[in-house]
Amino acid sequence: MCFGCSERNPIGLKLKFTMDGDKCRTEFVAGEEHQGWNGYMHGGLIAALMDETMAWWLWFKDISIMTAEMTTRYSLGVPVNIKLTVESWCEEEKRDRLFFMAARIILPDGKVPVTAKAKFLRIDPEKL
Repeated sequence: MCFGCSERNPIGLKLKFTMDGDKCRTEFVAGEEHQGWNGYMHGGLIAALMDETMAWWLWFKDISIMTAEMTTRYSLGVPVNIKLTVESWCEEEKRDRLFFMAARIILPDGKVPVTAKAKFLRIDPEKL
């Protein structure tokens, strides 16, 4: 029951993802319960949005993966109660096993307050 995308998770984000060309996208409106600082989203939840969106890019390609490493850069606060667009794409693939991904959050005014880069490792889900 995924925190990011499951409809059945009572405290989950219930994100819906689409592919648009070579980018995976989702939209999210953070509520008051998602605050870190008054009026702004919690940084850990922001990182979760980015991680989930990058993972979905790979799942759309039928690639089972796990996050190996992720770096998140915060340059502006992300306000609550506005629609955010989160998008991800693949920057590089090595030996069909390691995927270098990137993501960003876009505010309604076009500003990009947060970016992320991550490495995802192909896995066999049966061996987890």
